[in-house]
Amino acid sequence: MPLPSVPTLSRRTLLRGAAAACALAATGCATRAPSPPPQGLSQLRLLGEKILPHGLQVAGTTVGGLSGIDHDPATGLWVAMCDDRSELQPARFYTLRVDLRPAGLDVEVLDAITLRQATGTPFPKRQLGGEVVDPESIRLLPGRRGILWTSEGDYPANQSPTLRESRLDGSLVRNFEVPAMLQFGRPGSGPRANLTFEGLALSPDARTAWVGMEAALHQDGPEPAVGRPGGPCRFTAFDVASGRAVRQVAYIPDPIPQAPALPGGGDNGVSEILMIDADRMLVLERAYMAGVGMSLRIYEIDTREGSDTLAMPRLQEGAYRACGKRFVADLSQLGLSRLDNTEGMCWGPRLPGGRRSLVVVSDDNFSSKQVTQFAAFEYLGQE
Repeated sequence: MPLPSVPTLSRRTLLRGAAAACALAATGCATRAPSPPPQGLSQLRLLGEKILPHGLQVAGTTVGGLSGIDHDPATGLWVAMCDDRSELQPARFYTLRVDLRPAGLDVEVLDAITLRQATGTPFPKRQLGGEVVDPESIRLLPGRRGILWTSEGDYPANQSPTLRESRLDGSLVRNFEVPAMLQFGRPGSGPRANLTFEGLALSPDARTAWVGMEAALHQDGPEPAVGRPGGPCRFTAFDVASGRAVRQVAYIPDPIPQAPALPGGGDNGVSEILMIDADRMLVLERAYMAGVGMSLRIYEIDTREGSDTLAMPRLQEGAYRACGKRFVADLSQLGLSRLDNTEGMCWGPRLPGGRRSLVVVSDDNFSSKQVTQFAAFEYLGQE
């Protein structure tokens, strides 16, 4: 039975409202810092940033809403996922040219690739009926085989989050088998609306894809609050060959770093994940606080430290072991011109000297109050 519509504002609407509120604040989003970062030395060093013009037009589409990014070092291909739910133009991803140097960064959007249904047609607008997608994260399969990408689904239409494989021309290859616990179900259980498959990571051998929930399932715990961490987010490992879930671990997001200074509230959640090696993962936590601004913090986890929660319908305290988290960086401390709604994260090319580069991108929600910001860093952590 279809689920009823819920009288709540979406995260995207709240973020737009927060951006507008910050613009009205005397200090502004870019200058008012959140609370002090966690203890530890930063493992990132800023190389450069690039902000694209608002409303940039490429191949008949509006560039914005960039919520995922990836790079294939073997071919030099760069892609970025757009989270337009076919509202402005059909759901799509972009190809990019990224010029990353030790002292700078330049980005050019090259082309738009339309994502397609099994029928070969683009995904429709919500008001036209049919399947609604909310694209979020993207990973390139090696050998130009195609992409893996996530959709957060559509709660009012009872269309659950998905993990898909598509070709580089946007045509659909298959859908992965999503466990029942991660699908929309009875009210009060399962994922929260628009807080589902926000992150996607691919193991170096491309055999395992990890999907990260932005927030806890209803039955697992609350969303983060000021002074209180959130309930456990489930990170689920899928076998790429079979398309089935094989393991799952839990991750505890931070409290909201600071109380909002204006009406509009705040939140914190996982906006992206990225494998360091076969077992270790970077986790990007993205928070906003109305009248204060954004907080962007990156942690490292080892997936071997967490107990397997895949067979657990509810995560009760004491019944499972969450992955420990180690501080990597607070992006507010790295010299960026501003912080925005960063949702994409990937490895870039090796730098002179052999260190990795890390590239992030922000989702401007197609709002003139926000920006599409690319930033590149030298990764100083252990590989």
